[in-house]
Amino acid sequence: MELLLVLVFLVSIASIAPAQQKQMEPVQIFSPDNQIRFTVSFGSSQQRPPTLHYSVEYRGQPMLADSELGFAIQDQPQLGPQLKMVAVTRGSADETYVPPPGKSSTARNHYNSTRINFEEDSRLGRKVSLEVRVFDDGAAFRYVFPAQEGLKSFSISRELTQFVFSQDATTYPLILDGFQSSYEDEYQQRLVSGLHPDWLIALPLLAELPGKGWIAITEADINNYAGMYLTHPNKQTTYLTAQLAPRVDRPEVAVEGSAPLQTPWRVLMLGDQPGRLVESNIILNLNESSKIAETSWIKPGKSAWDWWSGGAADGMDFTPGMNTATMKHYIDFASDSGFPYMLIDAGWALTRKDDPVADITRSSADIDLPELFRYGKERNVRIWLWTHWTSVDRYMDEAFPLFEKWGVAGVKIDFMNRDDQWMVDFYRRVLQKAADHHLMIDFHGAFKPDGIRRTYPNLVTREGVMGLEYSKWSARVGPLHNTALPFTRMLAGPMDYTPGGFRNRNRDQFVPQRVRPMVLGTRAHQLALFVVFESPFEMVADYPEAYKGQRDFDFIRQVPTVWDETRALDGRPMEFISIARRSGKDWFVGSITNWDSRELKLPLSFLADGKYVAEIYADAPDVGKDATHTSFEKRTVDRSAVLNLTLGSGGGSAIWIHPATAGVK
Repeated sequence: MELLLVLVFLVSIASIAPAQQKQMEPVQIFSPDNQIRFTVSFGSSQQRPPTLHYSVEYRGQPMLADSELGFAIQDQPQLGPQLKMVAVTRGSADETYVPPPGKSSTARNHYNSTRINFEEDSRLGRKVSLEVRVFDDGAAFRYVFPAQEGLKSFSISRELTQFVFSQDATTYPLILDGFQSSYEDEYQQRLVSGLHPDWLIALPLLAELPGKGWIAITEADINNYAGMYLTHPNKQTTYLTAQLAPRVDRPEVAVEGSAPLQTPWRVLMLGDQPGRLVESNIILNLNESSKIAETSWIKPGKSAWDWWSGGAADGMDFTPGMNTATMKHYIDFASDSGFPYMLIDAGWALTRKDDPVADITRSSADIDLPELFRYGKERNVRIWLWTHWTSVDRYMDEAFPLFEKWGVAGVKIDFMNRDDQWMVDFYRRVLQKAADHHLMIDFHGAFKPDGIRRTYPNLVTREGVMGLEYSKWSARVGPLHNTALPFTRMLAGPMDYTPGGFRNRNRDQFVPQRVRPMVLGTRAHQLALFVVFESPFEMVADYPEAYKGQRDFDFIRQVPTVWDETRALDGRPMEFISIARRSGKDWFVGSITNWDSRELKLPLSFLADGKYVAEIYADAPDVGKDATHTSFEKRTVDRSAVLNLTLGSGGGSAIWIHPATAGVK
């Protein structure tokens, strides 16, 4: 999957004699463009020994002030004070590689790095290193415990990492009700000082420091460790502190390990505008290269899906539900639409009254799986299967080889709702076993992405977001939520939101219903989500008859799910966004707004030279009365053109721009 073009690594080592070191001189690491400075130093306190700290500046402006580093280790003193620096290793790297399918066909991994080795000036003599990488679009650091006698086996109860904002920043938090969570809730807008001490804050966390820039805190490459969250323990301060998901078997412990051990990367995405963070590949860059040598079988694409519509099927000669006839109906829809996949959701596997764990090696009496695989092959549609994670945990060794034999394209695994150390390991075991049997994976009921799909590109998407399914039972998912997601959850990676609802309603007309669900916002807004939201494996949520005879469905058929290039043109979280994505010579542009109508000017300077045809799907003039109404026009444009877009309340615009051919006007 990876193509290494350029790689440079320079190392210099400065050994520091303990007898000569009275106080550590600050160690500074700059980004390749010198716009970001990451500083490691010892803070001072009259109450305790100096403790290790870091700080971050962006374009000469302080973003994070001195923030503490360290650990609380069970049955041992805190690790952080009484450290002395013994060596500094500096380096740099610049490589261009082929990332897993997503928002770009190439990615540049360009950074300056420093590894600082520390040793305790105490009887324990424990050793720890801080590894730092600074990119042009952010910085990252992780702790590394080398092999040592004092940490042969240990239990981390807390990580003491802090994130101290240099001022009372505006944040966009996702507040969770506990560590066992599906990350399905609305995002808020709060000052750091307004974050309640009892709140558990999910990652990524976006923040704006007015006049200084934007920063998002998240993590990458979680391996043999627990997921990280944030809390604001003191209302009088502007700092957040790390909280690790506790183990289920030992809640007083977050991580059980033995040296050597390294933590995930603590990632700080930085930019002058929030859209710069949307474009970043820093999360992928911080993960290992692909462990899958041959990846031609990993093929993203759109999929029909039986679950969201509630079993609706108009005018059919069968009863809709989890049965062979209904699944064939959706396979027909996928085939006729040019979609490569059909996802069969919950209910297909054999269940027993005395066992809550479904047997995914067998199907229920109402589903003839061999016939569906035969029929799908005949119609050039491959099948994905849904399963609960407990079934995978029990039957994986038997089921995954069987799935490969059947011809299953991928598995949607649901309801994990945890990222403790054991569950993090479960994800990796699943991905390796699935890769062994040429199965793609979609994690639902999942924690936020950490870039592991660079290592296991058979992970094509995951949920970890409150998506369109909530329209079936609530009014919680709509334009305000949708304009928050690109700048928050999506910064971590692809999200399986499942767009495409065609029963579009304004707020005064919306009623939650489980069969033929309505969706908040306009039809053009839903079309634009196929561009705005990133997901290489993309559900087309509604039932087949909802799209029949609808001109707007042409855009869904045409829009790709993977891209060669992504540009965030403009936007602010919880207000609006415009994103342009390129596939070959074609560009697709998606724009959405919150409940405020909006006029946007869209320069097309991202186009190459030459003439293009822009096919524009937009909100119709009467969209305030009927949210399903769209306007459509074709227009010849070039890179000097500026499109004037009118977005209605909860509205959007979806544009396909392709090179003009002779005779097109």
